[in-house]
Amino acid sequence: MGRAYAEMDDAALLRAHVAGNGEAFGELVRRHRDRMWAVAIRTLGDREDAADAVQDALVSAYRSAHRFRGESAVTTWLHRIVVNACLDRARRRQSRPTVPLPDTDAGLVGAADPPVDSDTALVVHAALSRLPAEQRVALVLLDMQGYSVAEIAEMLGVPEGTVKSRCARARARLAVLLGHLRLDDPRHTDHPLDEGNQQVGGDVGTTRGAVAGAEPGPPRSGPPHVGGEVGGQGGVA
Repeated sequence: MGRAYAEMDDAALLRAHVAGNGEAFGELVRRHRDRMWAVAIRTLGDREDAADAVQDALVSAYRSAHRFRGESAVTTWLHRIVVNACLDRARRRQSRPTVPLPDTDAGLVGAADPPVDSDTALVVHAALSRLPAEQRVALVLLDMQGYSVAEIAEMLGVPEGTVKSRCARARARLAVLLGHLRLDDPRHTDHPLDEGNQQVGGDVGTTRGAVAGAEPGPPRSGPPHVGGEVGGQGGVA
């Protein structure tokens, strides 16, 4: 049966899961876990938060699969659930005094094969962590994950113009942050931005390239427990 599931498309797998076939959802998790994990870690910047967000999203998807009506692609539906889980955690975390910066083994910078300019990658991700959650996730989905504006609008449940506006504002804020943030100098690690500030430093037009350039590609693997309790024969723990 495992080979048969591997040959089924996503919608058929979801229907099989709803019908009670125990391995179908596990196959969906195997297909999409890496991208779901990538969205979570790049949105939240913290390995444990990202793992918990993906796990919450998978449990939610497992339990709500019977409500899927096929009005969007299964992958879009899954990513919408992941994004919502990430935004919930990001909003709760905004009340904390600091935001943890990503470390090199969190899937953002490959530990085994460091990028040519790892300092730049760390600065970009540190700057990303300071963006408002809604702007950050829109930019991650567009510039890092390569989704279209239309797909992102569907995932976030907002008009396409809102996605474009959030990405534009995110790039403008990043241009300011990248001009000031220096990981090796604590005097330059706290530069809160005024929402109405019109003085944008740096070249906003190159910010997208900086974000994409800091992206090392999909992580080799997510944390071991992501998806470990969802799907397969055991169902949801």
